[in-house]
Parts: sequence; C-alpha cells; structure tokens
Amino acid sequence: MSTPPAPSGPAPEPELEIVHLLRAVAVELGLHSARFAHRNGMHATDVRALIALMDARRAGEETSAGRLGGALGLNSAGTTALVDRLERAGLVRRVRGRQDRRRVVVEVEDRAVDLGWAFFGPLIERSVELLRGYDDHQLTAIRDFLTGVREAAAGAE
Repeated sequence: MSTPPAPSGPAPEPELEIVHLLRAVAVELGLHSARFAHRNGMHATDVRALIALMDARRAGEETSAGRLGGALGLNSAGTTALVDRLERAGLVRRVRGRQDRRRVVVEVEDRAVDLGWAFFGPLIERSVELLRGYDDHQLTAIRDFLTGVREAAAGAE
C-alpha cells in the first residue's frame, strides 16, 4: 500500500486528513474483499452475505432469507438465487429455526468460516496487534468514531 502524493497548498485540517485516510482504508478493504471473492469464484454480494451471516452467528442470532436479503438490499428472487448459490458451494445451509421450528433460517457453514479465516486472518491478526498498542480510552474513542461513521453511512441515502 503506497501513500498518495501530498497535495500542493496548505495542509488539510487533521479531521479531514483522518476522513481521507478512512476512505483510503475502505477502498483497500474493498479491494481485499474483491480479491477474496475472485479467488473463490464468488460475487461481491456473496461475500457481504457471508459476513452478515458470520456476524449473526457471533451474536447468536438467527437469520431468515428475508432478513438477509433486506440487509443486503436484495429482492426476494435475488435473495433466493444468492442463498441457492452459496448453498451449492457448501458455504451455507437452510435449517429450521431454534425458537420457531416452522421458520427456515440460513446458517453459515464452518467451511465458509475456515475459508474466510484463511484469507482474512492475517489482516485481522495484524489489526488486533495494532489495537493492542492503544489504551482503553483510545480504544473507546476509536470504537465511537467508527460506530458514528458506520451509522452516518447507513443513514445516508
């Protein structure tokens, strides 16, 4: 990852510099995710779906196909095609809900978690290593900032 050349003229305000850096990080993460998708014969939406399902699994939440589609901005037909594709690849499965056995939920397979960890694990480990260099106050500030930006992006339509 190379640093872009400094613009001529006065230096940007520190806040704007951080916003530009965040944008650059988002671009690099998007490219990293695209490389994962390409290497594994997936669409970008497939990767987003797997991330959503892994997040739900970590939170102990069940995810119906409708909820997954809503989170990804897909219609019913698109969601069905997505889940069918991931199921054929052995990355997800449809199962009966734990609380309501009439409900069908989509769960991520361990194979998908292993595949993701093999590719994203080194980046995750490096990120955790960097965060260990910050104290609790700094970690709270980082968490608050990233949460605020995520919420602002989610609300921007």
